[in-house]
Amino acid sequence: MTITESASNYTNLEKMSTAEILININREDQLVALAVEKVIPDIEKLVEMMVPRFNNGGRLFYIGAGTSGRLGILDASEIPPTYGASPELVTGLIAGGDSAIRNAVEGAEDDADQAWIDLSAFDLTTNDTVVGIAASGRTPYVIGGVRAAKESGILTACITCNPSSKLADSVDIPIVAEVGPEFVTGSTRMKSGTAQKLILNMISTTLMVRLGKVKGNKMINMQLSNEKLINRGIRMILEEVPSLNEEKAKEMLKKYGSVKAVIENS
Repeated sequence: MTITESASNYTNLEKMSTAEILININREDQLVALAVEKVIPDIEKLVEMMVPRFNNGGRLFYIGAGTSGRLGILDASEIPPTYGASPELVTGLIAGGDSAIRNAVEGAEDDADQAWIDLSAFDLTTNDTVVGIAASGRTPYVIGGVRAAKESGILTACITCNPSSKLADSVDIPIVAEVGPEFVTGSTRMKSGTAQKLILNMISTTLMVRLGKVKGNKMINMQLSNEKLINRGIRMILEEVPSLNEEKAKEMLKKYGSVKAVIENS
C-alpha cells in the first residue's frame, strides 16, 4: 500500500467535535511545509535547468488528473495576470480535457497515451519542460505523458507524494514530498494537494523571478485589469520613482501600459 492510501492517524472522525476535527486537520497540515522543505534541492535543480531553456523560447507544461490536474491549471492560469507573460508560456493539461476541470471524466486518467496526444498539439521542442503531477505517482495518463516526453528529449519532472513510484522513476527530476497519511484516509486533495500547490508556487514564482519578471519584490509586469491593480501599479511606481507624483504616475501608467515601462521611461 502506498503512503497516500495508508490509513489515517485518526479514527472515529464522526465522533469528533467540530473543534477537534479542525485542530487535527491543522496539526496534519503543519507537517506539509516541513515535507516540502526537504525537496527544495530537487526544485532548485528543476528551475536551474528550466531557465536556459526558457531563455531559448522554452515553455512549461503541467499534466495531471483530478485535483492534481486542476492545481496545475490553476498555477498556469495565474502566470499571465501576475507576471504579464504570454498564456502560452505555462500550460496546464488535465485528463479528460477542460470539462474535467469541474466534473470528473470517467476513466480519463487511465489512458496512458492521451497525455502525449494532448501535448503533441503544442509542437513541443527540446527547450520545453513537462511536469507530471500525481499524488499517488501511479496515474497512467501522467506516467505515459512524461515517458513519451522524456523519450523525445524533453526535460521532465514530477510532483508526487509517494517514494519509489512509477512516476518518479519515469522522469529526469522527481520531486517527492512525503507528507504521510491523509486526515481522511486517501483524500489526497488535503495534505498531498497542499504540498503540490506549495511546490507549484515555488517552481513558477522562482522561474518568473529568474526570468526578470520581478523588480525588487514587485510584480512590475502584472496586467492592469482592474482598478485595484491600477492603484497597486501607481504605488509601485511612486516607490520606484519618488520624483513622480500620483497624478503623473497614473498618466504615465495609462500611456505606457505597464509598471515596468513607466520605470524604464522615467
